[in-house]
Amino acid sequence: MQYLLSLQSDESAPEADREAMALASMDRVSRVNREIEASGAWVFAGGLRSSDSATVVRVQNGATTMTDGPFAETKEQVAGFWVIRVPDLDAALAWAEKCAEACGGPVEVRPFDDFSQG
Repeated sequence: MQYLLSLQSDESAPEADREAMALASMDRVSRVNREIEASGAWVFAGGLRSSDSATVVRVQNGATTMTDGPFAETKEQVAGFWVIRVPDLDAALAWAEKCAEACGGPVEVRPFDDFSQG
């Protein structure tokens, strides 16, 4: 089963604090990434730029609108993610615990739906 592990970041914190935290966690995250890869659970992962770099695209009644900024107006945004393939939720939660510890932030765990498991 595939799971999305999404790292949440508090974008209301000063940019300097967020950058310092990211730099401090890079080595820990690299170690966890190598561990996930070695286990065979790795599918892919990535870090994201801040939500102010986002563009939201909507199509309603055939009309397309594009707006700057995040989809949700909230202080916490997705900062990065891992997609892993593991046997069950318990295994996904074990990896999420390691990722959260390495990053110093919360990690949400969500299974892919049945249609995406092909």
